Amino acid sequence: MTDKITIYQKPTCSKCRATLALLKESGEEFDAVNYYDARLTVERLRELIDKLGIPIMDVLRREESLAHDLKLVERHQAGQLSDEELMKIMVENPDLIQRPIVVRGNQAVLCRPPENVTKLL
Repeated sequence: MTDKITIYQKPTCSKCRATLALLKESGEEFDAVNYYDARLTVERLRELIDKLGIPIMDVLRREESLAHDLKLVERHQAGQLSDEELMKIMVENPDLIQRPIVVRGNQAVLCRPPENVTKLL
């Protein structure tokens, strides 16, 4: 593969740090994006979800207190909250986005566990 790797991460996250370590060990060039500093847009989050090939609910950190407080899972399942509305809430509250997400070209993986990154190496 020749596409450069990008990791969307939070520096204080243990899974992110472990994934970064695996990337460094691989010798591959990569860009690290702290999506708390460089906030994602709804369009970029949609792009990442499309590349991941998984439902938006698999990208939502369901156990976050904010997810419970806003009843995001229940509202989404009941059709009271569209994917677009959920993405907007996730972008406004980055703690609600599963991490890290690693992208290479048209492929992306959610690195939970961190070893998933090897699929892109």
